Amino acid sequence: MKELLISLASGLVENPEAVNVTVDEPNAEGITVYHLHVAESDMGRVIGKQGRIANAIRVVMRAAASRQNQTISVEID
Repeated sequence: MKELLISLASGLVENPEAVNVTVDEPNAEGITVYHLHVAESDMGRVIGKQGRIANAIRVVMRAAASRQNQTISVEID
């Protein structure tokens, strides 16, 4: 899952070396939180107009997680 998020974000940004993902342990509800970190100059590219790209990333990640019987959340830091 982490590799999928990195590859999605790396394809969107100008500085793919700055893409970093940290993963929290599942909380009480069983939700695993993925924190996506990108360069400050690439934040707009990852978020998109009105958050459309960010929402698309979250949809793809939730779909991939559901195939593995996981519940996840993606936060862009």
